[in-house]
Amino acid sequence: MPRDKDSRKLRIVRHRRVRNKVNGTGDRPRLCVFRSLRGIYAQVIDDNRGHTLAHASSQELSGSDDATPKTAASAAVGKLVAERARAAGVTAVVFDRGGYRFHGRVKALADAAREGGLVF
Repeated sequence: MPRDKDSRKLRIVRHRRVRNKVNGTGDRPRLCVFRSLRGIYAQVIDDNRGHTLAHASSQELSGSDDATPKTAASAAVGKLVAERARAAGVTAVVFDRGGYRFHGRVKALADAAREGGLVF
């Protein structure tokens, strides 16, 4: 790996490659994941209209503190976004991992969203 590229730039390149293949429609919106060092965020987006249908983040969890394991918080966000998406009438989505590996916190969020009733 060249020294002039850092991990953030490489993630953006991977995300662009994923976004060329993944597009959310009205029937199957896109479940987009963003992961930071402290939190994780998920949105259900209809790309045709450019609207966010549902969203959830680890920052809005009740009783969340720094002692909560990140993977457990990610699973809680997955359940919450699935609940809000189903309330908005969404049952099937396409998963946009945002250039992150499908591992750890991203996988925990996806598995919890599947358990919450989303199909992808």
